[in-house]
Amino acid sequence: MNIALMSMALSQSQVQQQASILVMKKAMNQAEGNANFINQMLSGADLQALQNAAQPHLGGTVDLKG
Repeated sequence: MNIALMSMALSQSQVQQQASILVMKKAMNQAEGNANFINQMLSGADLQALQNAAQPHLGGTVDLKG
């Protein structure tokens, strides 16, 4: 086998692996940022407002007829 050809192939595969790892790290950092943002939004939100937004038809009227 040609040593130079093997060396080039190995180098190319290492570069591809490094690029894949960098893309994966970027995606993980973005996902972590999104999760942090969602946690901040939910922790600052009022629970009653969230329940009302999820089911706006509940609790708007009271039936006083018995």
